[in-house]
Amino acid sequence: MRPPDHVLDLFVADGVLEPLAGGQGTSWRAGDLVLSPDRDATQLGWLAFAQARLAVRLDQEFPRSLRLALPVPARDGRIVIDGWAATRFEPGTMPCHDLATLRATAHLLHARLAVAVAERPDDLDARTDQWAVAERLAHDGDAALRATGLRPEPGHHDLVAALVAGLDATDLGREQLVHADLAGNLLLDASLTPFVIDLSPAWRSPLWAEAVCVLDAVLWFGAPDDALDDWRAGVRRQAMLRAALFRVFSDQPCDVARYAALGLA
Repeated sequence: MRPPDHVLDLFVADGVLEPLAGGQGTSWRAGDLVLSPDRDATQLGWLAFAQARLAVRLDQEFPRSLRLALPVPARDGRIVIDGWAATRFEPGTMPCHDLATLRATAHLLHARLAVAVAERPDDLDARTDQWAVAERLAHDGDAALRATGLRPEPGHHDLVAALVAGLDATDLGREQLVHADLAGNLLLDASLTPFVIDLSPAWRSPLWAEAVCVLDAVLWFGAPDDALDDWRAGVRRQAMLRAALFRVFSDQPCDVARYAALGLA
């Protein structure tokens, strides 16, 4: 679905509309803007301003080590118009799925986010989308076991039960604002600086967010299965079990066999 004319008008978006590849495949370029649908006004009300401040700060550094997509408000000041939000289009970028770069970027980004957003935003509790629900289930084994009964995929319950059985009370570290979907949302700009888009907010341990990134890279972006070897024991295993639960619930439908073949449980 293309952005409606009134959305284009309010964002002062000109130029030829063209669909953009990547992500959910639902974003459009219009001139120097990227317009994306299904955005939550409550979430972006606080996130966009924090993201904009950090994006500007990062772009002022020299040399640049990290960049962040810059949110753009509509001309009436709103961040979201009928579910559509805008960021500045960055020309000359290319997708990056290199695992070492992803992990290094995760460390840099989360260090900066910890400073940029020092306290947990209350609006995170209002999220009801499938990713927010999955994130909560990933950190509550009993709730995960109850929720799997609602899933139609054969083997889903057994997979969830095996993952939950491996959980213990290990502390994953200090929680903060993290990007819960980095692996599919990292570009390199024209100077090969990491450029992060579509910030997916969660208030969790950076180790958990990194585990999600590694898991996604293995599942969907060509990283070898042995990249998981460092995540099969100790605190990293606990982070990876929760990462797997997150994806097993957020994927709709879930490829149960693909997750089971990784032998994470």
